[in-house]
Amino acid sequence: QVQLVEAGGGLVQPGGSLTLSCTVSGGTFSTYAMMWYRQAPGKQRELVASISSGYKPWHDGTVKGRFTISRDNDKDTVYLQMNSLKPDDTAVYICSAIDIRPEEGFREYDYWGQGTQVTVSS
Repeated sequence: QVQLVEAGGGLVQPGGSLTLSCTVSGGTFSTYAMMWYRQAPGKQRELVASISSGYKPWHDGTVKGRFTISRDNDKDTVYLQMNSLKPDDTAVYICSAIDIRPEEGFREYDYWGQGTQVTVSS
């Protein structure tokens, strides 16, 4: 059973930084594309950043230049470095993994963590 566990959330002042981590167990992390989503109260979940199994990153325009996604396959962990945080970044940040299995006709499996709260406030 694949499990994702996020850590690193908390309360930070505007302009501050946080680094989130998401550690995967029970699967083959190196083959997964990894995603960071966020969901603010009353809003839809939105994709913030992703990184492919080949280390290719993507960042949404609202966070580009402030957030950086990275991965460490030796530690089965994906990170989200968040700098210059704004109150609008306040949300639950949720890690997700996409597992595509060629041996099953490229069937896709999606795994989700429980999320970690990030609050940006003075």
